[in-house]
Order: sequence, then structure tokens, then C-alpha cells
Amino acid sequence: MLTGKQRSYLKGLANKMDPLFQIGKNGISENFIKQMDEALETKELIKVNILQNSAEDAKEAAFLIAEKIGAEYVQSIGGRFVLYRESEDNKKIELPK
Repeated sequence: MLTGKQRSYLKGLANKMDPLFQIGKNGISENFIKQMDEALETKELIKVNILQNSAEDAKEAAFLIAEKIGAEYVQSIGGRFVLYRESEDNKKIELPK
């Protein structure tokens, strides 16, 4: 569980990032979930963009994906959301206490 300070720190990092994934009209598939899982192991923090033609809601999609891959929800703004999960092998982000 992230603290408010940690969440704020991650929001700052995510602000400078471009979305790594997009969710379109096909929605969230098992393959998409697997790719996000692998990306989180490598990068720890990812931003996802939901396209206009998607029926998904950003916050609902974020919580669904986070639950399936064991990630932490950081934020959602408009059609974008950010997820974080500490990497076991590629630790890059040092969270504040």
C-alpha cells in the first residue's frame, strides 16, 4: 500500500512520461495484461492511455488491471492512468519513506 507521500512522488515521475500502452475498442485482453505485467517488471511505473473508441473507464480499467497483476493504482486523469509495482530484479525507483 502506497502512502500519500509515495503516491505524490510517483505522480511527479509519471507526469514526465509518455503512455506506454493504449486501450482501444478491443478492450483489455489476457495478452494485454501479460504485456503490462512484463513492462511493470522492467519499468516499475507505467502510464496507459485509453482511446476515445474504447468503452473502458480509466479508473475502472486501472483497478481491474492492478488487481490482476498485483500493481498499485497511482492516479487517473481523463483517459489516462498510472500503475506502479516494485520490480524484483530491476529496482529503479526509490520511494520516499
